[in-house]
Amino acid sequence: MSSTIRMIDIAVNLTDNMFKGIYNGRQCHVADIPAVLARAWSAGVDRIIVTGGSLEESKEALAIAETDGRLFCTVGVHPTRCKEFEECGDPEKHFQALVLLAKEGIQKGKVVAVGECGLDYDRLQFCPSETQKKYFVKQFELAEAVKLPMFLHMRAAAEDFCNILARNKHRFSAGVSHSFTGSAEDRDKLLSFDNLFIGVNGCSLKTTDNLDVLRGIPIERMMIETDSPYCGIKNTHAGIKFVKSVWPSKKKEKYEPDSTVKDRNEPCLVRQVLEVVAGCKGIGDVEHLSKTLYHNTCRVFFPHDLDTAADALLESGLNIQ
Repeated sequence: MSSTIRMIDIAVNLTDNMFKGIYNGRQCHVADIPAVLARAWSAGVDRIIVTGGSLEESKEALAIAETDGRLFCTVGVHPTRCKEFEECGDPEKHFQALVLLAKEGIQKGKVVAVGECGLDYDRLQFCPSETQKKYFVKQFELAEAVKLPMFLHMRAAAEDFCNILARNKHRFSAGVSHSFTGSAEDRDKLLSFDNLFIGVNGCSLKTTDNLDVLRGIPIERMMIETDSPYCGIKNTHAGIKFVKSVWPSKKKEKYEPDSTVKDRNEPCLVRQVLEVVAGCKGIGDVEHLSKTLYHNTCRVFFPHDLDTAADALLESGLNIQ
């Protein structure tokens, strides 16, 4: 792998049981986060943001982030889990626990965003839309309190999502709508918010329609991610024709630490997302592309590094508006 490619994977679910070797409740292999991370660093991944989707998961994400200087995390509640605010019996107490956790993580230099929060109308069986909207709005209060950008989730809910965003845009500095799978109209609604970026992964690259929508996302408004262990690029996906980097893989039952697990996505494969974006947009200079995406991500989540990291990129010939 070329050492000149620098990437940040903005969405990795390292708290997921698959990284503990557990699939559908069955232990198939040993926990292997160290091997997963070693592959990521070798592939050119500089940093990883571990996503939190509930209060407990956010605590675990912070604990994982503390194990390596290149790991960071989010604190928030995923739209499908927003019932936890009320199920705990004291929504405000639950919210204050999130505030305290975020402040603790900020002091440790680890928490870089509020989220994953937003709206998901594809999975209303887990949480009704009214509950999702109520606690999506509440988490802008969290972002405002701790002065962090937002890590956002939007699925089949563009109208309500953008309406809530418009009413609360003064409460957060910047954000990313990650794992984007929407239409061209959805894309353009998101791009109308000048402080919002769009995160793409394998789920964003499945169909020719997806690729057409991707072509309309300016590189200056994009970030890349895996959302692993989900959202990998499969052989049936339209974007696969642009993939150049591959890793050996083994079925989970035949696990080997030097191989990826078949059908489990992991952060090293963000390299494939980069390659599909380049191929789809007809960009020959993948290194240049990676620098732009890297700068976008630093600008939002690592602004304290902009002077050093981004200036180094600028000096190497990258012209960023």
